[in-house]
Amino acid sequence: MRVCVVQMNQGSDKAANIAQARGLIEGALAADRPDLISLPETWTNLGGGREAREAAAEVLPEPGGSGGEAYEFLRGIARGAGIVVHGGSIIERGPDRLYNTSLVFDRDGREIARYRKIHLFDIVGPDGTGYRESAVYGAGDRLVTCSAGGITFGLSICYDLRFPELYIALRRAGAEAIFVPSNFTLQTGKDHWEVLLRARAIETQCWIIAAASWGPYQERGATRFVYGHSLIADPWGHVVAKVSDGTGFATARIDPALTARVRRDMPLLAQRDARPIAL
Repeated sequence: MRVCVVQMNQGSDKAANIAQARGLIEGALAADRPDLISLPETWTNLGGGREAREAAAEVLPEPGGSGGEAYEFLRGIARGAGIVVHGGSIIERGPDRLYNTSLVFDRDGREIARYRKIHLFDIVGPDGTGYRESAVYGAGDRLVTCSAGGITFGLSICYDLRFPELYIALRRAGAEAIFVPSNFTLQTGKDHWEVLLRARAIETQCWIIAAASWGPYQERGATRFVYGHSLIADPWGHVVAKVSDGTGFATARIDPALTARVRRDMPLLAQRDARPIAL
């Protein structure tokens, strides 16, 4: 399976973000002919404050129903190109809160996975800037996997990356590859992004598919920056595809034989189960 990560520089204009995603996806399809495309976290909105997030939010439909503009865009790309589409994440309007939610569509445009981000980004950055995702979003509480093209995928989003127990749980649930769509800040990304992604690949022996946002955006009158450097890592922890600065895409081939060989030669999960650590 050929997998492509798309790197965007989205802002608070939802229509412009969808147009940017369309252009990048069309470029990737023409150049690399991927079987699966993955987008970044909240690719329909970055910045602009609570009002912009509310404006970008969509009520997600029941199975088979019609969704909002971003939902139908993702479904249309999957159906029209005959590929699997991992829609990074979009802003879901729930009954009482917003949610940061990933969607996956199969080649026929059917939704096959929906995951709400579990770990919310409530931190103070190295420069003193505060982030409080829980002020806007509710947290998910469910592990999600799906299968496409004979491969089982696990779903996660951005700050989830810092919680390895989630990734081990996805491996136990059968994951062979794990999505990590992200808006990593520039300050944290330059020090932690690739290190953490490679660590999650090594310890789970899964492919890591990490589409990220890059560059400046406006938030409440201030300019902030996200790190980008979208990448794909193999189960040995090697980075096999990577996007540089700017918008763009990168593609790699997921090889199930490599996954099987790494797991056979270093049976980490069986050894973990055989020697559980009691604390």
